[in-house]
Amino acid sequence: MNSYKVLGMMSGTSLDGLDLAYCRFWRENETWDFEIRQCTTISYDPSLYDRLKNAIYLSEEAHAQLHEEYGQWLGKQAQRFLQKHKLSVDFIVSHGHTSHHLPEEGITFQLGSGQQLANASGHKVICDFRSLDVQLGGQGAPLVPIGDELLLFAYDFCLNLGGISNISFKKNEKRIAFDIGMANMPLNYITEKIGLKYDAGGQLAQKGILVPELSEALDQLDYYQLPYPKSTGFEWFSQEVKPLIEKSGSTPKDLLHTIIHHNCEQIAKVIQNESQSTRGKLLITGGGALNDFFVATLQDKLGESTEVVVPPKKLVEYKEAMVFAFMGVLRELGQTNVFASVTGATQDSCSGVIFEPAM
Repeated sequence: MNSYKVLGMMSGTSLDGLDLAYCRFWRENETWDFEIRQCTTISYDPSLYDRLKNAIYLSEEAHAQLHEEYGQWLGKQAQRFLQKHKLSVDFIVSHGHTSHHLPEEGITFQLGSGQQLANASGHKVICDFRSLDVQLGGQGAPLVPIGDELLLFAYDFCLNLGGISNISFKKNEKRIAFDIGMANMPLNYITEKIGLKYDAGGQLAQKGILVPELSEALDQLDYYQLPYPKSTGFEWFSQEVKPLIEKSGSTPKDLLHTIIHHNCEQIAKVIQNESQSTRGKLLITGGGALNDFFVATLQDKLGESTEVVVPPKKLVEYKEAMVFAFMGVLRELGQTNVFASVTGATQDSCSGVIFEPAM
């Protein structure tokens, strides 16, 4: 087959909801291309949201139960989506929802049983893309750079602003990628305290002013000094960042303003250090790309040496779901879909576990 119809499913650390992206991938002259044909985001009801958010604290038994139930829920959402839009698929690819990610201890876990998902949807499922890489000594993240390499190669840098910020670029003929640090996770944490899901367009942040003490404290975080490959997640935010926000005692708008400036400083530092040309192109996707103040602040800090590109909204919001769908295609073909140069593993791998619906 040179063409694949795949449903990609993704739930990110910011818990904005379940992203579904129905994609077509095709290959011409060894070059891959894609289109996102149909997509939607399904919000979590308060009960499921809380269970997923606090999954890290569950007992082993309760965690296992959530894994099964969430897998069944994912399968039902996939089935409804495909039926509603009258779509046929070759298979479904699910990222699941990360509850634990401590690669240094050999631990990573994505909730959402692949078998339950396959049973409930009635379709073949490919999932669990991080475990093998962690077993091979890698970080198990970030994984999206395979899409940057094979689908979005026109850009010098690909930046994703989800719960955390991660970047991908080519260096010495190898794809490099790592988590820079924070993006929406601290912003959403602050807005939730005042009854908002997020700061639309960064309007609140724009009205704030910089809090120097908080900015300096954030800059001193040890994570930024670590060499790549590296990855981070909710544990780091919870243990290292949240206490600094709480200690600050500043107004929400000043906190938002300060964190965006801090995030952009850290991102700009990486891009300026790694830039191979005098004029580069930076693609931004993820929820943060819809935060106008975030994007404008980053462009300001990068100056004229880097052109910041925000693509059409469909790619901004569904890039990760699309890339996981593509990883499933590569898994189906038995081709590399995780780069050791990105994760620090001992070797490249073809990751993902296949589940067929039980008869």
